Amino acid sequence: MVVRPPLIACATARVTIIGAGNVGSTLAQRISEKNMADVVLLDVIEGRPQGLALDLMEARGVERHDRQIIGTNDFADTAGSNVIVITAGLPRKPGMSREDLMKTNGKIVWDVAKQAIAYSPDAVLIVVTNPLDVMTYVAWKATGLPPRQVMGMAGVLDSARFQTFLSMELGVSVSDINATVLGGHGDLMVPLPRFTTVGGVPITELLDAATIDRLVERTRNGGAEIVELMRTGSAYFAPASSTSVMVEAVLLNQARLLPVAAYLQGEYGLNDIFIGVPCRLGCQGVESVLELNLTPEERAALHTSAQSVRQNIDCLTDLLN
Repeated sequence: MVVRPPLIACATARVTIIGAGNVGSTLAQRISEKNMADVVLLDVIEGRPQGLALDLMEARGVERHDRQIIGTNDFADTAGSNVIVITAGLPRKPGMSREDLMKTNGKIVWDVAKQAIAYSPDAVLIVVTNPLDVMTYVAWKATGLPPRQVMGMAGVLDSARFQTFLSMELGVSVSDINATVLGGHGDLMVPLPRFTTVGGVPITELLDAATIDRLVERTRNGGAEIVELMRTGSAYFAPASSTSVMVEAVLLNQARLLPVAAYLQGEYGLNDIFIGVPCRLGCQGVESVLELNLTPEERAALHTSAQSVRQNIDCLTDLLN
């Protein structure tokens, strides 16, 4: 008679997504259907995360995975998460100033970040809520986490948009394009044509300056273009996919080089700010920041973008002090 040892469950990665809106629910779908981790979807609206989670669970028979998706309104259900993603926040409404939006979302991010990290103190925190760079700073201040455990999603999305527009312009596969975009997530982001290649060839060798400038400008306005087309909504498929790539890099300890909003302590001549730069991501979060050799013009553009982020942070003095 063969005596078999008792079955012991393997440790399963867990990702908490705070905010069950379009970005949050799409991200839950991406993570579960890629078989990356179990997902906890949290929202303040009773019934919404529970309903979305059940809907996603019922798709498992078709998608062929056994990941657990939990919907909840209780932060206690998020305990033991490896990664926490914050998508919660309000969109800008008619008549609302940018400062009002920052203060409203700042309070939301501050509150949810503190509650979530209380249950998962070792988690890597990824912020998606806009204004992205400022909200990442708020989450870091609220939690007191080491800077490496906190990052914002923007550069992956902005680079993906740049890749898409280049692919459409050149008629080549987007898989052969590597794009680099630095700076804040907004009008002052800094796409870098010198570091953007097609099959290893810089786009400066393939396109004239006027065309590159046009595509750079479209990248800067990528989100606004979608808002204008949709009229009553904003982008969520591409933001969810971009966040998914970051989550995967952390969970699988891939050491991927990705542009994320990271905390700078002297890199690029910037201090005490979260802004988009290329980083190596692994299981500890931001493992290192790659400092590119920028031209004076590129460096000045990055500093201008950082100055805008700093001015927005200064609007939240009452919250941060």
